[in-house]
Amino acid sequence: MGSRELVLARVRAALADVPRDEAPEDFPVDRDYLDAHATGSPAEVADLLADNLADYRAVVHRCSAAELPGLLARLLAEHRSGDVAVPPALPGDWLADSEGVRVLTDDGSLTASRLDRVDSVVTACAVAVAETGTIVLDAKPDQGRRLLSLVPDHHICVVRPEQVVASVAQALRRLDPSRPLTWISGPSATSDIELDRVEGVHGPRTLEAVLLAD
Repeated sequence: MGSRELVLARVRAALADVPRDEAPEDFPVDRDYLDAHATGSPAEVADLLADNLADYRAVVHRCSAAELPGLLARLLAEHRSGDVAVPPALPGDWLADSEGVRVLTDDGSLTASRLDRVDSVVTACAVAVAETGTIVLDAKPDQGRRLLSLVPDHHICVVRPEQVVASVAQALRRLDPSRPLTWISGPSATSDIELDRVEGVHGPRTLEAVLLAD
């Protein structure tokens, strides 16, 4: 008997005394367990997110919504960004102060080769997890296709206050599992057997997270 047959045989044996008309929903599972370790006010949870993002070598910025256009303009200028790719529904006022940049709105026609030649990409996000320092994109119109955030070397991602949650469990309750989810914890990085870290292999070499204040 192979491993597969052995496992299936054990499953059948375990279910041998279960009536055929019995369904899993007949026995609801008690899920009153702790779903987050981080506690505190929303500001404290946002501080934890900032700390953990920084631990993963993301560059973290904090500002108000009114200050956002000016901050984005400064970040793009510091990166000497000429071509900047954005998703189709990025709020128009976000780049209102970014003079001298060429904004390329991704309508689905930007190829990987073209995106590889842009200097930066600016997106929103779906949710951000404080305990793990993770930003999640779900390909909605203000975030764009997965290609948009993975090919360019410099990614600026804006996180609104209401999108910050404490734990992965809380994040999952907000996300649609049928959507293409991209979970980002810092800039793309990998290491070889000698543990030499190389960034930018599977995605952006530089991740800048902008956390908006209430």
